[in-house]
Amino acid sequence: MSDQALLKIDLPGIQKLKSGKVREVFDLGDKFLFVASDRISAFDVIMPNGIPHKGAVLTQISHFWFDQTESFQPNHRLAGPNDPLPENLKPFESQLKGRSMLVKKAKPLAIECIVRGYLAGSGWKEYKKSRTVCGIPLPEGLQESSELPEPLFTPSTKADEGHDENISFEKAVDIVGQEVAEKVRDASLKIYSHARNYARERGIIIADTKFEFGFDGDQIILIDEVLTPDSSRFWPANEYQPGRGQPSFDKQFVRDYLETLDWDKTPPGPELPAEIVDKTSAKYLEAYERLTGKKLAV
Repeated sequence: MSDQALLKIDLPGIQKLKSGKVREVFDLGDKFLFVASDRISAFDVIMPNGIPHKGAVLTQISHFWFDQTESFQPNHRLAGPNDPLPENLKPFESQLKGRSMLVKKAKPLAIECIVRGYLAGSGWKEYKKSRTVCGIPLPEGLQESSELPEPLFTPSTKADEGHDENISFEKAVDIVGQEVAEKVRDASLKIYSHARNYARERGIIIADTKFEFGFDGDQIILIDEVLTPDSSRFWPANEYQPGRGQPSFDKQFVRDYLETLDWDKTPPGPELPAEIVDKTSAKYLEAYERLTGKKLAV
C-alpha cells in the first residue's frame, strides 16, 4: 500500500474556515465544504505522516450511514457521494474526490452525544473504581468489554484543546435545556441501536460512538461525521471476548506502536513506519468493505 497520504488540503480562492485534527472546513457562503484529510492523531497529537485512504473511508462511511438513517433522523448533508461538485470546486476535483461533503451551515450544540453499548475506555476505568459509568450505576460483575444491560447515553463537553469531559445528563440539561437534551438523547440511542444491529450482521460490533447535533433553523439535525472508526469503537465480532481489550478497526496499530517508544506524547509526533501505516490503512478499508459490502474506489 504505497499510495501517498493526503495531509494538507488548500483550495486557492476558497476560504478555509477551520483546520481540525483530520478535517478541513471551507466556507462556500451558503454552505460548508467538509474535506477529510489522511491525517491521523494519537494521544491528541497529529502524526507527521498520514494513513492513505483514511479521509475517503471516513467520508464514505458517513455517507453510508446518512443514507441508512435519514428516513428517521434529518442530517446536514446537501449532496450525495456521486453528485457533481459545484462549478467553483471542479478545478480541485482530484483533491476532493471521495473525501468531501457539502453540508448545511448548522449551529452546533455545545455538547457531544456519546452512546456506550459496551464497557471500554474511560467507562471501564470508572466502573472499576465505582461500579458506575458517567455516574450511572451498573450491576456488579461486569468485565472489561462486557456488553452493557442496555446502551447508555453519556454526554460530554466539547474541548477545543485536549480531552472532552464526561458530564451527567443533568449537566447536559443545564447546557442545552431539557427539551433539546431529551431530543438528542433519544435520537442518539435510536441511531446507535439501528447501526449496532446492522453492523453486527456484518461482523462488526459498534462498542460505542459519538454523535454531534446542531440547529438548522429550529430543527435539530445530525452533523459532522457519523459512525466512523474515528468517532466509534469498531470491534471484529468473530474475535470478541469479554474480559480483555478488543482488537479494533481504527488507529490501534498506531497507538500500540507509539506505546513502545520513548516518546512523552507531546508534539511533535514521531514518524510512523511503513508497516504500521499499511496495516492501519488496511483496517480502515476493511471496516468500509464489511459495512457496505463494497470495495472503496481508491
